[in-house]
Amino acid sequence: VDEKFAASTPRGSKRTSGVVVSHDVPMLSIQDVFTKEDVLRWVHEVRSRHPDVKFSVEQKIDGLSMSIRYDKGKIVLAETRGDGLLGEDVTLNALAIPDVLQDLGPAGKNDAGLLLPLEIRGEVYMTLEAFEKTNERQELEGKKIFANPRNCAAGTLKQLDPRMVKKRGLSMFLFNMQRAEDETLMQSHQGALRRMKAAGFPIVPSVLCISDEEILAQIDAIGASRGELSYDIDGAVVKIDQIAYREDFPAGSKYSAGHIAYKYPPEEKEAVIQKIELSVGMTGRINPTAVFTPIRLCGTAVSRATLHNQDFINRLGIGIGDTVLVYKSGEIIPKIRSVVREKHPEGGEVYQIPSVCPVCGGRVEREAGSADMFCTNEDCPAKLIRRVIHFVSRDAMDLKGFGAEYIQSLIEGGYLRNIADLYSLK
Repeated sequence: VDEKFAASTPRGSKRTSGVVVSHDVPMLSIQDVFTKEDVLRWVHEVRSRHPDVKFSVEQKIDGLSMSIRYDKGKIVLAETRGDGLLGEDVTLNALAIPDVLQDLGPAGKNDAGLLLPLEIRGEVYMTLEAFEKTNERQELEGKKIFANPRNCAAGTLKQLDPRMVKKRGLSMFLFNMQRAEDETLMQSHQGALRRMKAAGFPIVPSVLCISDEEILAQIDAIGASRGELSYDIDGAVVKIDQIAYREDFPAGSKYSAGHIAYKYPPEEKEAVIQKIELSVGMTGRINPTAVFTPIRLCGTAVSRATLHNQDFINRLGIGIGDTVLVYKSGEIIPKIRSVVREKHPEGGEVYQIPSVCPVCGGRVEREAGSADMFCTNEDCPAKLIRRVIHFVSRDAMDLKGFGAEYIQSLIEGGYLRNIADLYSLK
């Protein structure tokens, strides 16, 4: 057994996540670029030193990275990226992912038929179908739903229960051969991927490119395919195919050498505003929310986005029936970017927040020096509901047994007129 592999592999037959392990080869990030000019600038720099260079252009899977070590053809350790130097042992959970091979078979042997240590890296992710099913179960069980597939995959892999990993249906794409005693595996990135594909690993979709035109065309092709994939991607990775060349292009202590990642502009889709709903916060602030035809963005169904305040509505000229461009800020929060003017309905008008509270009918006024509008009725039930919900929440007094519907029924029944009444309930 290779000494480095053996020395850094925890002893004992039982492994659990949460155990901190050190990476023999740091698991660094990939440096992001946001323009194709920056992609070509980097490509030209590499080509100036190695005219025969080839590049692998591949999907950047939106998940979390995992490193897997094999010895004598058997998996001995799976670890998360962590801070790049230290990660968590998630071997038991990795074994519950169908895409992770427990035995490499012939692919783990060299030309002499000897089984040698090697280390691969892959991206753990959730398909959109698995994510939707998981959130449906979460909702039925009264649990918090996940914001996106990446968060769900990350949280699931780090749990202590491999049964949960299997239940939620995590997947993995192999994207790199990190280390191998067999030198033939460490010559060409594409060659290593083919070897691992033959072993049975799902390999990240990639294309070998030489010219600038080929590289840019593949980046465009990956971007155009985003809406058709069964999983999320968050960019295109350009890698030097000749592995020996990579160390000639270090990117500092934070980033992997020989790689860059092109990040696509945020995905945008059109939606038609069907109605605008108003809610009242605990301070009395009126919150307008656009409800539109459901669309899919970044792997999740979206049908609502905040309109912030009247100034925002006026600036964009938003009204019911308008077609708007919707995107996700940070690929999480739905936001409206603009109105599609050529699709503005005939006779459509800019929406105006009413001057009466939608809950109590009290007067609504714009606060001096603020863009927000507030209900002026201090006895507004919506204010009290929000205040009580906040008061009993985990972030405040952490009082058990007070759900939102229960609090609302207490207020409507006259049992709760202020927060102090909580302590006189029987």
